[in-house]
Amino acid sequence: MRRSAIRWVSVLAVGALALAGCAGKEERAGDRGAGGAGWAEGDTIKIGLISPMTGPYAILGILQQNSIQVEMDRINQAGGVGGAELELVVRDSALDPGKAVQAANELAGDAQVRMVVGPSLSAFYNAAKGVYEQNKKINCQPGVGTGDFGALKYGFRSQDPNDIGVEKLMQYFKSKGVKSVGLVYEADDAGKANDGFLTELAPKYGIEYLGFQQTRPDDQSHRPYVDKLKDAGAIMVSSNVSGAKTMAAAGEAGYGGILAGTSGLQNVSFLDAAGDMAVDAVFSAVNVQFNIRDKESWKPGYRAHVEEIVKRHGVVEGPKSGAKMPKGTAIAADCVTAFAAAAENVESLDADALAPAIEKLDISDAQTPSGNRIKPADHEFFHVEDMHIYRWDKDGEGWFITDVTPES
Repeated sequence: MRRSAIRWVSVLAVGALALAGCAGKEERAGDRGAGGAGWAEGDTIKIGLISPMTGPYAILGILQQNSIQVEMDRINQAGGVGGAELELVVRDSALDPGKAVQAANELAGDAQVRMVVGPSLSAFYNAAKGVYEQNKKINCQPGVGTGDFGALKYGFRSQDPNDIGVEKLMQYFKSKGVKSVGLVYEADDAGKANDGFLTELAPKYGIEYLGFQQTRPDDQSHRPYVDKLKDAGAIMVSSNVSGAKTMAAAGEAGYGGILAGTSGLQNVSFLDAAGDMAVDAVFSAVNVQFNIRDKESWKPGYRAHVEEIVKRHGVVEGPKSGAKMPKGTAIAADCVTAFAAAAENVESLDADALAPAIEKLDISDAQTPSGNRIKPADHEFFHVEDMHIYRWDKDGEGWFITDVTPES
């Protein structure tokens, strides 16, 4: 069950410009319904991406585009979807809510756009999701950490929601004998949401929640916040520069507990900011094996996808830390995998056939780009049991992660 009372929604959308088709052609793929050979053959199926492609957060859009295109190329090389090729159409939100909503309205009204990925950011999706529902537009969200997708008919999420990340951390803390936890985080929507998750989930695992220390953008040091939580067995931190300040303060204070966060701690930008204080820090995330050195342990679909990403686009390397990550985000590619599988299963591109077909999917973690099982019966691709706990370590060869997920 989703906790809509303490969650807010953000997004991903798809789109492309409508084509009238050949003169005199009265049918389009998807209007022909299910069944029959060639139900999409000869057509081009457009999938749209709305994401920041320019500006300070352009890396988000670039990573999403890279992974989506790699997966679309794989599917096209294997014969496409119903004999039709997939085509990506990109709209740059420039992290501007007005541009994001404008693009969502455009693509939601485009009859040949069959799925929308974007716009990223919760506030943007809140503004767009009603348009998608009204226009019966399938949309898949790899950049949305909060919100209740179970209430939607056409919207699906391919990112781990923040609440299950927090719950997985509670399971890990319990396995380590942690008795108390505190939160040091910005006083924004994400911080308030995590405060709510901890308030609800910590007692469930027999852990005392010591409260929310709200940071400020102009803080020079987080030492006062850490000092108030010096007796906590674990401290959860933010996934950005603010979290790095918390880690620095913990080092100054000689804090001996566990420093932890959700999936944002996997990013090289966090390591650049946190430096060696990130050693032994843990984070919850769906499958992210890139910094596990034993490639033989990687999920086969994930390995194939990531190796193609690196071959085409290279890696992102932290200028200070030297840590690396692939220049792609495989959970965005999962959206395409799910769309293609559902369309083939029902031999239709109609949204009212596709939505329940996506709900019925159960794709093995060995077969997906992200290396995670896709089973979105509740419109969520991932669940608590799909989460891992990873620990950052560093040696003479650089940064690496170890999977320290507790056994169920």
